[in-house]
Amino acid sequence: MRRNRGGPISAEPRINDRIRVPEVRLVGPSGEQVGIVPLAKALELAQEYDLDLVEVAATARPPVCKLMDYGKFKYESAMKAREARKNQAHTVIKEMKLRPKIDPHDYDTKKGHVVRFLKQGDKVKITIMFRGREQSRPELGFRLLQRLAEDVQDLGFVESNPKQDGRNMIMVLGPHKKKTEAMAEAREAQAIRKAERQAAEREHQQAEREQQQGRASA
Repeated sequence: MRRNRGGPISAEPRINDRIRVPEVRLVGPSGEQVGIVPLAKALELAQEYDLDLVEVAATARPPVCKLMDYGKFKYESAMKAREARKNQAHTVIKEMKLRPKIDPHDYDTKKGHVVRFLKQGDKVKITIMFRGREQSRPELGFRLLQRLAEDVQDLGFVESNPKQDGRNMIMVLGPHKKKTEAMAEAREAQAIRKAERQAAEREHQQAEREQQQGRASA
């Protein structure tokens, strides 16, 4: 015999005639405490205000219900959740690979990438790749990782100390700034650059108008 387990539990609160209790603790549309009233009275008030009776605390005794425009409430909640997801920042792990005998120019280039990643609020996985006889000189990779960590210490810290992983040596750098802070600073810098461009364009247009007026008067 198959047991009926029922449908999925709804995450939606009970509203209006779906509320099945004899009395509720009622909260008015402006947040004022009305008190404990019979369910029929609460539903009557909801009709008078042209609002919904929404159960906001089902486990309370008696349950707490509020008078509100439930459709508007759902829409505003969805917009807030959407905005929160939009502003949510995920830390990304970037990777940078180096050779233990890297030349100074390549080192500066790689370090520049690491600096950019840390400024963006991302973690950076640094991998030193050993080949051939280089594998017998792990101290070369260790010293290189230490040097890099010291060069970028104003922007990041060693989150995972150097460790050997087969033919590679790996270290992870974490940013001092949170991703959200880095994003906010990037947006602010972008807004400043935009304002500067607009100001320069206005000055250029003003100079052109003055030149045209000067030619016309001549």
